[in-house]
Amino acid sequence: MNRNEFLCQLAGGAVGLPAAAVPGQPGASASSEIHIERPLPGKPHAGKVLAAIQPHADDLPLFAGGLVLKLIDEGYTGYLIRTTNDDHTGPGSIGEGVLANERDNLAVARYFGMKKTYDLYYRNHMLDAVSPLELRLRLIFLFRLLKVDTVICFDPWGIYEENPDHSVTASAVEAACWMAGMGKDYPEHFDAGLSPHAVCEKYYFARGPQLVNRIIDITGVMDRKLAVNTLNVAQGPAGQAGAQLRRRLRQQGLRLPILGDDDETANREYTRQFVLARDAELGKKHGLAYAEAYHYIGPQPSIVDDYVKKNAVRL
Repeated sequence: MNRNEFLCQLAGGAVGLPAAAVPGQPGASASSEIHIERPLPGKPHAGKVLAAIQPHADDLPLFAGGLVLKLIDEGYTGYLIRTTNDDHTGPGSIGEGVLANERDNLAVARYFGMKKTYDLYYRNHMLDAVSPLELRLRLIFLFRLLKVDTVICFDPWGIYEENPDHSVTASAVEAACWMAGMGKDYPEHFDAGLSPHAVCEKYYFARGPQLVNRIIDITGVMDRKLAVNTLNVAQGPAGQAGAQLRRRLRQQGLRLPILGDDDETANREYTRQFVLARDAELGKKHGLAYAEAYHYIGPQPSIVDDYVKKNAVRL
Protein backbone atom coordinates (compact mmCIF):
# COMPACT_ATOMS: atom_id res chain seq x y z
CA MET A 1 0.00 0.00 0.00
CA ASN A 2 1.41 3.43 -0.90
CA ARG A 3 1.44 6.41 1.44
CA ASN A 4 -1.40 8.21 -0.28
CA GLU A 5 -3.79 5.26 0.06
CA PHE A 6 -2.84 4.87 3.73
CA LEU A 7 -3.41 8.53 4.59
CA CYS A 8 -6.69 8.68 2.70
CA GLN A 9 -7.95 5.62 4.54
CA LEU A 10 -6.97 7.25 7.83
CA ALA A 11 -9.02 10.26 6.80
CA GLY A 12 -11.95 7.96 6.17
CA GLY A 13 -11.51 6.29 9.55
CA ALA A 14 -10.09 3.08 8.15
CA VAL A 15 -6.76 1.37 7.65
CA GLY A 16 -6.44 -1.50 5.22
CA LEU A 17 -7.35 -2.50 1.68
CA PRO A 18 -9.98 -0.27 0.02
CA ALA A 19 -13.25 -2.15 -0.21
CA ALA A 20 -13.65 -1.68 -3.96
CA ALA A 21 -9.99 -2.17 -4.83
CA VAL A 22 -8.58 -5.17 -6.59
CA PRO A 23 -5.36 -6.57 -5.06
CA GLY A 24 -2.39 -5.54 -7.16
CA GLN A 25 -4.13 -2.45 -8.55
CA PRO A 26 -3.03 0.57 -6.47
CA GLY A 27 -4.85 3.90 -6.37
CA ALA A 28 -8.23 5.26 -5.36
CA SER A 29 -11.42 3.63 -6.51
CA ALA A 30 -14.90 5.12 -6.74
CA SER A 31 -18.36 3.67 -6.83
CA SER A 32 -20.26 3.69 -10.12
CA GLU A 33 -23.58 3.85 -8.28
CA ILE A 34 -25.23 7.27 -8.35
CA HIS A 35 -25.66 8.92 -4.96
CA ILE A 36 -27.71 12.09 -4.43
CA GLU A 37 -25.96 14.48 -2.05
CA ARG A 38 -28.38 16.84 -0.32
CA PRO A 39 -27.77 19.93 1.85
CA LEU A 40 -26.73 19.19 5.43
CA PRO A 41 -27.83 21.28 8.42
CA GLY A 42 -25.37 23.12 10.60
CA LYS A 43 -21.61 23.09 9.95
CA PRO A 44 -20.72 19.40 9.60
CA HIS A 45 -17.58 20.22 7.60
CA ALA A 46 -16.16 22.79 10.01
CA GLY A 47 -12.37 22.47 10.14
CA LYS A 48 -12.08 21.03 6.63
CA VAL A 49 -10.37 22.80 3.73
CA LEU A 50 -11.62 23.04 0.16
CA ALA A 51 -9.59 24.00 -2.93
CA ALA A 52 -11.79 24.99 -5.87
CA ILE A 53 -9.58 24.99 -8.97
CA GLN A 54 -10.42 26.52 -12.32
CA PRO A 55 -8.44 27.42 -15.44
CA HIS A 56 -10.71 30.41 -16.18
CA ALA A 57 -12.75 32.89 -14.17
CA ASP A 58 -16.11 31.50 -15.32
CA ASP A 59 -15.51 27.74 -14.97
CA LEU A 60 -16.44 27.17 -11.33
CA PRO A 61 -19.50 29.46 -11.38
CA LEU A 62 -20.88 27.66 -14.44
CA PHE A 63 -20.15 24.03 -13.61
CA ALA A 64 -19.70 23.86 -9.83
CA GLY A 65 -21.11 27.05 -8.34
CA GLY A 66 -23.84 25.20 -6.48
CA LEU A 67 -21.48 22.68 -4.90
CA VAL A 68 -18.99 25.36 -3.83
CA LEU A 69 -21.73 27.40 -2.16
CA LYS A 70 -23.19 24.30 -0.49
CA LEU A 71 -19.88 23.07 0.97
CA ILE A 72 -18.83 26.49 2.27
CA ASP A 73 -22.29 26.87 3.84
CA GLU A 74 -21.61 23.56 5.58
CA GLY A 75 -18.40 24.78 7.19
CA TYR A 76 -15.53 24.37 4.75
CA THR A 77 -12.77 26.96 4.57
CA GLY A 78 -12.36 27.62 0.86
CA TYR A 79 -9.52 28.68 -1.41
CA LEU A 80 -9.87 29.49 -5.11
CA ILE A 81 -7.01 28.62 -7.48
CA ARG A 82 -7.05 29.93 -11.07
CA THR A 83 -4.37 28.52 -13.37
CA THR A 84 -4.53 30.98 -16.31
CA ASN A 85 -4.72 34.76 -16.68
CA ASP A 86 -7.67 34.67 -19.13
CA ASP A 87 -5.71 36.89 -21.53
CA HIS A 88 -7.57 35.67 -24.64
CA THR A 89 -11.01 36.58 -23.33
CA GLY A 90 -12.77 39.72 -22.22
CA PRO A 91 -13.20 43.27 -23.52
CA GLY A 92 -10.70 45.56 -25.20
CA SER A 93 -7.00 44.78 -25.54
CA ILE A 94 -5.29 41.71 -24.13
CA GLY A 95 -4.10 43.73 -21.13
CA GLU A 96 -7.56 45.13 -20.49
CA GLY A 97 -9.01 41.63 -20.70
CA VAL A 98 -6.52 40.30 -18.16
CA LEU A 99 -7.43 43.06 -15.69
CA ALA A 100 -11.20 42.67 -16.24
CA ASN A 101 -11.05 38.92 -15.68
CA GLU A 102 -8.85 39.34 -12.60
CA ARG A 103 -11.46 41.65 -11.09
CA ASP A 104 -14.25 39.22 -11.96
CA ASN A 105 -12.32 36.31 -10.47
CA LEU A 106 -11.83 38.18 -7.19
CA ALA A 107 -15.51 39.14 -7.12
CA VAL A 108 -16.47 35.49 -7.64
CA ALA A 109 -14.14 34.39 -4.83
CA ARG A 110 -15.61 36.96 -2.44
CA TYR A 111 -19.16 35.92 -3.29
CA PHE A 112 -18.33 32.26 -2.72
CA GLY A 113 -16.85 33.19 0.66
CA MET A 114 -13.31 32.05 -0.15
CA LYS A 115 -10.61 32.86 2.36
CA LYS A 116 -8.04 33.63 -0.32
CA THR A 117 -7.45 33.44 -4.08
CA TYR A 118 -4.31 32.15 -5.79
CA ASP A 119 -3.73 33.09 -9.45
CA LEU A 120 -0.99 31.13 -11.26
CA TYR A 121 -1.20 33.44 -14.33
CA TYR A 122 -0.29 31.06 -17.15
CA ARG A 123 -1.30 32.14 -20.68
CA ASN A 124 -4.86 31.37 -21.68
CA HIS A 125 -5.30 28.49 -24.20
CA MET A 126 -1.56 27.73 -23.92
CA LEU A 127 -1.42 25.71 -20.72
CA ASP A 128 -0.34 22.61 -22.64
CA ALA A 129 2.93 24.43 -23.43
CA VAL A 130 3.69 24.76 -19.71
CA SER A 131 5.87 22.14 -18.02
CA PRO A 132 3.51 19.59 -16.38
CA LEU A 133 6.16 19.18 -13.69
CA GLU A 134 6.09 22.90 -12.84
CA LEU A 135 2.30 23.11 -12.67
CA ARG A 136 2.07 19.95 -10.58
CA LEU A 137 4.76 21.17 -8.19
CA ARG A 138 2.96 24.49 -7.59
CA LEU A 139 -0.26 22.63 -6.80
CA ILE A 140 1.52 20.16 -4.49
CA PHE A 141 2.96 23.11 -2.58
CA LEU A 142 -0.47 24.71 -2.19
CA PHE A 143 -2.16 21.44 -1.16
CA ARG A 144 0.47 20.93 1.56
CA LEU A 145 0.51 24.59 2.64
CA LEU A 146 -3.29 24.85 2.91
CA LYS A 147 -3.79 21.25 4.13
CA VAL A 148 -6.48 20.69 1.53
CA ASP A 149 -9.00 17.93 2.25
CA THR A 150 -11.25 18.29 -0.82
CA VAL A 151 -10.77 19.54 -4.38
CA ILE A 152 -13.32 20.59 -6.99
CA CYS A 153 -12.00 20.65 -10.54
CA PHE A 154 -12.51 19.52 -14.14
CA ASP A 155 -12.54 15.75 -14.60
CA PRO A 156 -9.15 14.52 -15.89
CA TRP A 157 -11.04 11.61 -17.50
CA GLY A 158 -13.87 13.63 -19.07
CA ILE A 159 -14.03 13.04 -22.83
CA TYR A 160 -14.49 15.35 -25.82
CA GLU A 161 -12.83 18.25 -23.98
CA GLU A 162 -11.72 20.83 -26.55
CA ASN A 163 -10.00 23.34 -24.25
CA PRO A 164 -6.41 22.33 -23.38
CA ASP A 165 -6.48 24.51 -20.26
CA HIS A 166 -9.25 22.34 -18.83
CA SER A 167 -7.60 18.98 -19.44
CA VAL A 168 -4.09 20.10 -18.45
CA THR A 169 -5.31 21.65 -15.19
CA ALA A 170 -7.34 18.53 -14.35
CA SER A 171 -4.44 16.14 -14.96
CA ALA A 172 -2.09 18.25 -12.85
CA VAL A 173 -4.62 18.41 -10.00
CA GLU A 174 -5.14 14.65 -9.98
CA ALA A 175 -1.40 13.93 -9.86
CA ALA A 176 -0.78 16.63 -7.24
CA CYS A 177 -3.51 15.23 -4.96
CA TRP A 178 -1.65 11.91 -4.98
CA MET A 179 1.92 13.18 -4.74
CA ALA A 180 1.22 15.74 -2.01
CA GLY A 181 0.90 12.83 0.42
CA MET A 182 4.30 11.37 -0.37
CA GLY A 183 7.21 11.67 2.05
CA LYS A 184 10.08 11.81 -0.44
CA ASP A 185 8.72 14.16 -3.09
CA TYR A 186 10.11 17.69 -2.74
CA PRO A 187 11.68 17.30 0.73
CA GLU A 188 12.62 20.99 0.69
CA HIS A 189 8.94 21.62 1.47
CA PHE A 190 9.42 19.82 4.77
CA ASP A 191 12.46 21.94 5.64
CA ALA A 192 10.18 24.95 5.13
CA GLY A 193 7.75 23.61 7.73
CA LEU A 194 5.30 21.75 5.51
CA SER A 195 4.47 18.06 5.76
CA PRO A 196 3.03 15.38 3.46
CA HIS A 197 -0.70 15.91 3.07
CA ALA A 198 -2.87 13.66 0.93
CA VAL A 199 -5.98 15.12 -0.73
CA CYS A 200 -8.53 12.38 -0.16
CA GLU A 201 -11.77 13.75 -1.60
CA LYS A 202 -12.41 14.93 -5.17
CA TYR A 203 -15.44 16.26 -6.99
CA TYR A 204 -14.75 16.22 -10.75
CA PHE A 205 -17.05 18.00 -13.23
CA ALA A 206 -16.98 17.97 -17.05
CA ARG A 207 -18.39 19.83 -20.04
CA GLY A 208 -18.98 16.60 -21.95
CA PRO A 209 -19.64 12.95 -21.10
CA GLN A 210 -18.11 11.55 -17.92
CA LEU A 211 -18.65 8.78 -15.39
CA VAL A 212 -21.19 10.38 -13.01
CA ASN A 213 -21.67 8.87 -9.56
CA ARG A 214 -22.69 11.93 -7.51
CA ILE A 215 -25.65 14.26 -8.03
CA ILE A 216 -25.65 17.43 -5.92
CA ASP A 217 -28.99 18.98 -4.98
CA ILE A 218 -28.38 22.71 -5.52
CA THR A 219 -32.01 23.81 -5.34
CA GLY A 220 -31.47 25.80 -2.14
CA VAL A 221 -28.49 27.73 -3.51
CA MET A 222 -29.63 28.17 -7.11
CA ASP A 223 -30.44 31.88 -6.76
CA ARG A 224 -26.92 32.44 -5.42
CA LYS A 225 -25.41 30.39 -8.24
CA LEU A 226 -27.25 32.66 -10.65
CA ALA A 227 -25.88 35.71 -8.85
CA VAL A 228 -22.27 34.51 -8.89
CA ASN A 229 -22.47 33.78 -12.62
CA THR A 230 -23.60 37.33 -13.37
CA LEU A 231 -20.33 38.53 -11.79
CA ASN A 232 -18.43 37.17 -14.82
CA VAL A 233 -18.97 40.34 -16.84
CA ALA A 234 -15.70 40.11 -18.82
CA GLN A 235 -16.30 36.85 -20.65
CA GLY A 236 -19.76 35.65 -19.70
CA PRO A 237 -21.74 34.00 -21.09
CA ALA A 238 -23.82 34.94 -18.07
CA GLY A 239 -22.50 38.44 -17.41
CA GLN A 240 -24.35 40.86 -19.69
CA ALA A 241 -25.90 38.60 -22.32
CA GLY A 242 -29.42 39.05 -20.98
CA ALA A 243 -29.22 42.82 -20.98
CA GLN A 244 -27.78 42.80 -24.50
CA LEU A 245 -30.56 40.53 -25.75
CA ARG A 246 -33.22 42.72 -24.13
CA ARG A 247 -31.82 45.84 -25.83
CA ARG A 248 -31.54 44.11 -29.20
CA LEU A 249 -35.12 42.89 -29.03
CA ARG A 250 -36.35 46.36 -28.06
CA GLN A 251 -34.71 47.79 -31.19
CA GLN A 252 -36.73 45.24 -33.17
CA GLY A 253 -39.93 46.15 -31.38
CA LEU A 254 -39.94 42.87 -29.44
CA ARG A 255 -39.87 41.85 -25.79
CA LEU A 256 -39.20 38.64 -23.85
CA PRO A 257 -41.24 38.79 -20.62
CA ILE A 258 -38.74 36.62 -18.70
CA LEU A 259 -36.07 39.32 -19.16
CA GLY A 260 -38.05 41.85 -17.12
CA ASP A 261 -37.56 45.59 -17.31
CA ASP A 262 -33.99 46.12 -16.06
CA ASP A 263 -30.51 44.79 -16.80
CA GLU A 264 -30.10 42.95 -13.50
CA THR A 265 -33.28 40.94 -14.03
CA ALA A 266 -32.42 40.32 -17.68
CA ASN A 267 -28.96 38.95 -16.88
CA ARG A 268 -30.19 36.77 -14.02
CA GLU A 269 -33.12 35.24 -15.91
CA TYR A 270 -31.14 34.79 -19.14
CA THR A 271 -28.61 32.85 -17.05
CA ARG A 272 -31.34 30.72 -15.47
CA GLN A 273 -33.20 30.01 -18.72
CA PHE A 274 -30.30 29.43 -21.11
CA VAL A 275 -26.83 29.29 -19.53
CA LEU A 276 -27.74 27.01 -16.64
CA ALA A 277 -30.50 25.07 -18.37
CA ARG A 278 -28.57 21.84 -17.83
CA ASP A 279 -28.98 22.23 -14.04
CA ALA A 280 -32.78 22.17 -14.41
CA GLU A 281 -32.67 19.28 -16.91
CA LEU A 282 -30.43 17.21 -14.64
CA GLY A 283 -32.52 18.02 -11.57
CA LYS A 284 -35.69 16.88 -13.31
CA LYS A 285 -34.11 13.48 -14.04
CA HIS A 286 -33.49 12.96 -10.34
CA GLY A 287 -36.62 14.48 -8.82
CA LEU A 288 -34.93 17.77 -7.93
CA ALA A 289 -35.48 21.33 -9.08
CA TYR A 290 -31.78 21.93 -9.85
CA ALA A 291 -28.72 19.70 -9.68
CA GLU A 292 -25.06 19.38 -10.66
CA ALA A 293 -23.28 16.18 -11.73
CA TYR A 294 -19.85 14.94 -10.61
CA HIS A 295 -17.50 12.03 -10.59
CA TYR A 296 -16.81 11.74 -6.88
CA ILE A 297 -13.81 10.02 -5.29
CA GLY A 298 -13.67 9.91 -1.51
CA PRO A 299 -11.83 8.26 1.38
CA GLN A 300 -12.13 4.53 0.91
CA PRO A 301 -13.71 2.21 3.48
CA SER A 302 -11.70 -0.79 4.60
CA ILE A 303 -12.65 -4.47 4.51
CA VAL A 304 -10.08 -4.98 7.27
CA ASP A 305 -11.87 -2.46 9.48
CA ASP A 306 -15.21 -4.14 8.83
CA TYR A 307 -13.78 -7.58 9.57
CA VAL A 308 -12.19 -6.40 12.83
CA LYS A 309 -15.48 -4.87 14.03
CA LYS A 310 -17.34 -8.11 13.38
CA ASN A 311 -14.76 -10.62 14.58
CA ALA A 312 -12.33 -9.11 17.11
CA VAL A 313 -12.54 -10.45 20.67
CA ARG A 314 -11.09 -9.05 23.87
CA LEU A 315 -7.93 -10.60 25.29
